[in-house]
Amino acid sequence: MAERAAGGCCLGWDFSTQQVKVVAVDTELKVFYEDSVHFDRDLPEYGTQGGVHVHEDGLTVTSPVLMWVQALDMLLEKMKASGFDFSQVLALSGAGQQHGSVYWKTGAGRVLTGLLPDLPLHKQLQACFSVSNSPVWMDSSTTAQCRRLEATVGGPHALSCLTGSRAYERFTGNQIAKISQQNPEAYSHTERISLVSSFAASLFLGSYAPIDYSDGSGMNLLQIQDKVWSPVCLSACAPHLEEKLGPPVPSLSVVGAVSSYHVQRYGFPVGCKVVAFTGDNPASLAGMKLEEGDIAVSLGTSDTLFLWLREPTPALEGHIFCNPVDAQHYMALLCFKNGSLMREKIRDESASCSWSEFSKALQSTEMGNGGNLGFYFDVMEITPAVTGRHRFSAGNREVSAFPPEVEIRALVEGQFMAKRIHAESLGYRVMPKTKILATGGASHNKDILQVLADVFGAPVYVIDTTNSACLGSAYQAFHGLAARTDLRFSEILKLAPSPKLAAIPMPGVSQEDP
Repeated sequence: MAERAAGGCCLGWDFSTQQVKVVAVDTELKVFYEDSVHFDRDLPEYGTQGGVHVHEDGLTVTSPVLMWVQALDMLLEKMKASGFDFSQVLALSGAGQQHGSVYWKTGAGRVLTGLLPDLPLHKQLQACFSVSNSPVWMDSSTTAQCRRLEATVGGPHALSCLTGSRAYERFTGNQIAKISQQNPEAYSHTERISLVSSFAASLFLGSYAPIDYSDGSGMNLLQIQDKVWSPVCLSACAPHLEEKLGPPVPSLSVVGAVSSYHVQRYGFPVGCKVVAFTGDNPASLAGMKLEEGDIAVSLGTSDTLFLWLREPTPALEGHIFCNPVDAQHYMALLCFKNGSLMREKIRDESASCSWSEFSKALQSTEMGNGGNLGFYFDVMEITPAVTGRHRFSAGNREVSAFPPEVEIRALVEGQFMAKRIHAESLGYRVMPKTKILATGGASHNKDILQVLADVFGAPVYVIDTTNSACLGSAYQAFHGLAARTDLRFSEILKLAPSPKLAAIPMPGVSQEDP
């Protein structure tokens, strides 16, 4: 039997690429229930691999919309069977994989508002989508649409200044443009276009949920300063697009109450609030409890930086989104392909395949590496677009090789220096109160984290982010409930688990530029 939350609880949902997941968080911010439905394993009839279908061209990547709906049905039934007490749910919010889009057919809105509680959602919504396979973030088939959008607004930098990013193939505006051009009949029969996040929220609302500012920033359509759809971008992508998108809303908006369908079928309380759903990356920022000046570094196969910005400086590299936690601020995302795999290669070449030897090399070399510097890109990098290994001696001359211990420190220092430089190019500044939150595989290596602390001149903390998007969604639900009280996010979350200190800068390290 599922435990009860005596003082009520909030639910956080995550509609990710491979699964739908939920956590229940009580008023003391403790997780007391979690479960998931894995698309490949639990819904094999849809034939997905990794939750998606990769088409023959190798560029088009989609997911069946009804699979997402049926996964929600399955998960709600699992909760019900476990004895979960839905009557305790005060509010819910959720996250969706960013950039994916859902196309509701003309008349679908009427079906949503008239759902029958004795039938599962996927049975009632079968005929509600004009495009049955939704393009997702892995799709890269819209290069022509990207170039046209950039040309229309005056080039990639102009688009970045307007929408927070240059044109990217996975971004929703370019995906909508492709569907409008290649499948005009389906587009003309579409009454509403949702992001995965607002689509999922609609399933709970029983009506079309609005797109929130933060997830809307990943479309190449939203003017991030004014927080309105850009007329020039809309017209460059598809006709009648503004009416199909509906007006965007702040990320902490209470967009309504759960529909009578969920009240009658599962026992949700009539007053249970739905707080706007957002993208998985913005929800993760909330789940990691980032505050102004903080930075999160995910050290995985690729390395990702999450930044909290007050005054963003859009650039050709990286993405700037409206901040989901504070409507006056922004967040930025930077992705680096040469992450753990590059560290593992240098470990194998210079430390006899041993992380212990790799750590000894970092311990035996001085901060600054005697002026020796290296940048290592075995695969084409995203930030910046460059490849190859580039080593520079203390005299700033390019050299072909370093001794093993110098090579290891050059790699790690170079990776973190590049991250700081690119972060600062987007407007980020290290502040006296800055915390760095490290996650991912390399965050278990204290010597790598020491270098991170030294390069940024700030303490490094580690945090468990297994459920960061789900947790962030539940936190957003609590935050949405308290929005009218003007309580700050950090005050609402003071009971949430705190990160653990892992490294502090060496004596003498300043926060000035590296």
